[in-house]
Amino acid sequence: MTTDTQNKLMDGKATAQRVLDACAQKVQTIIAQTGKTPCLATVLVGNDPASATYVKMKGRRCEAVGMKSLRIELPAETTTEQLVQKISELAADLNINGILLQHPAPSHIDERAAFEAIGPDKDVDGVTATGLGQMWLGIAKFGSCTPAGIMTLLREYNVEISGKHAVVIGRSPILGKPMAAMLLDANATVTICHSRTTNLPDIVKQADIVIAAVGKPNFVQGDWIKPGAVIMDAGYNEGNVGDVDFDAAFPHASLITPVPGGVGPMTIATLIDQTADAAANQWGVNL
Repeated sequence: MTTDTQNKLMDGKATAQRVLDACAQKVQTIIAQTGKTPCLATVLVGNDPASATYVKMKGRRCEAVGMKSLRIELPAETTTEQLVQKISELAADLNINGILLQHPAPSHIDERAAFEAIGPDKDVDGVTATGLGQMWLGIAKFGSCTPAGIMTLLREYNVEISGKHAVVIGRSPILGKPMAAMLLDANATVTICHSRTTNLPDIVKQADIVIAAVGKPNFVQGDWIKPGAVIMDAGYNEGNVGDVDFDAAFPHASLITPVPGGVGPMTIATLIDQTADAAANQWGVNL
């Protein structure tokens, strides 16, 4: 790997490890003060292999920082009512500090109803209506993990956000919309693009910061990129391919996240760190 390549790549693995190392210290402080170990509960509905892999990965990261992980696996035929009941039980359990419903749930599940059962105090993935509303008001307790991880990575690489034009491609409630809120809170001028946006390449060409979160492999083309732009690829598609045509975009970018090894590790590290913060909040520990 050439020095030029190294200088442009934003190393999400290394940054995530620093977040996790600091989180491990938080966990030790919490245990020392309370005698209790923070715990993240993950809920998986169905048997999607990729989702199962993600859940296992999150469990391993919990263990690595000294935190407990409770994995709840429910059959694909689970109803919304059954899922809401299970999540409500976890929300009432004083030994559970954070709850994650692995996305996406099967199509017959009302995800919004399931998310709302988590409650704001244990919403360590920023998915409840309260959490999303607080993000737009700039008072979020726990930000949506992927956008929050991206913001951490931007800060780590000293990317100037204030006054810059950021283009977010994608408008999902767990990525595109909270991403826009966080960038606005950091004083960027933000454009949100989506499937109905016309002249998308021309809009992207104006961006100082591009956030690709559309879920389509190699969707963002190299000639869309303004020279010197910072590219954050939040996509992860089959074959370890992101939403940005990396090879074509690389020459134009000043900084760019690889896939894998860029945004993905930051998402998990943020989830674990916010679970530790939730435990501290619930148990009255001053970190």
